[in-house]
Amino acid sequence: MLDRRPRRAGVAGVFTARRPAGPKHRTKRWGGGFLRGGAPPPHAAPPLALRQALLGLGYAEGRNIIYFGRWAEAKRDRLPALAAELVELKVDAIVTQGGPASEAARQASSAIPIVLAMVGDADGIGLIESLAHPGGNVTGVTDQSVELSAKRLELLKEAVPKAARIAVLWNADDRGMTMRYRAVEQAAQALHVAVQPLGVREPNDFDSAFSAMATARPDALFLVTDALTMLNRKRVIEFVETHRIPAMYEFAPLVHDGGLMSYGVNPDDNYRRAAVYVDRIFKGAKPQTLPVERPSRYYLTINLKTAKSLGLAIPQSLLLRADQVIQ
Repeated sequence: MLDRRPRRAGVAGVFTARRPAGPKHRTKRWGGGFLRGGAPPPHAAPPLALRQALLGLGYAEGRNIIYFGRWAEAKRDRLPALAAELVELKVDAIVTQGGPASEAARQASSAIPIVLAMVGDADGIGLIESLAHPGGNVTGVTDQSVELSAKRLELLKEAVPKAARIAVLWNADDRGMTMRYRAVEQAAQALHVAVQPLGVREPNDFDSAFSAMATARPDALFLVTDALTMLNRKRVIEFVETHRIPAMYEFAPLVHDGGLMSYGVNPDDNYRRAAVYVDRIFKGAKPQTLPVERPSRYYLTINLKTAKSLGLAIPQSLLLRADQVIQ
């Protein structure tokens, strides 16, 4: 059952569940949340993979679990108020996507468990003390996005061997995204590639970034994905298609939208793991006792249709390593 209460102009998700306490006792109603910095999906509910995983763990929507959603729509300043709404609802756990959303949830409450689902470098940005001993009220799943940035650049260079100048488009207002940009910058030196920095802070900045690339066309583009760049992804994909610029993305959905290639986690995998954390917390585990996990697998996705439109021949060695090739 979805929460039908009036919403503000942003949203985040929540779980509220009841756990059997024995045939002669009232079941307890649990509360949990999903907070995201990006835009809400059309159905305005937390990710399907998360809800399905919780269903498999015994939390049936409408019977013993209720979902609430809060999404900031790439407006970071909305996150604190949205996180506060979840605290006011007295939820028992909050699942988060993105570093800023996770930090907002942590600032809103030091008692409510926070489960990271799609968050990069949680230790590097200070959300946890370490993977083995997260401390505080934060646990969950985090990937090593800084290290992955270097790997993504290597794959992009392999796909476009002649690339001598690569533009990097990222949210310069986000510390975690800037860490990824710095990793690309450092990796570029080893690959003898020049970097064209294109930091953005709001939607209007994308026009300036596009103008810069139109004036000094890069050989390829690397898009660092956060709530802001994800919200404007179609503009980016359309621009690079028009100007025939090969581009690397972090997640496969952007390749399905027409991007050239991506290397990263399957978000559904992370949400399924987050559901396990929620279940353990509902059953009494403390977040500080649950080590933070890293994804066990990363996927390389290549869109051959896009490559053909760019006049780009993807090396066979790269295609053989791809987990998915879109014809």
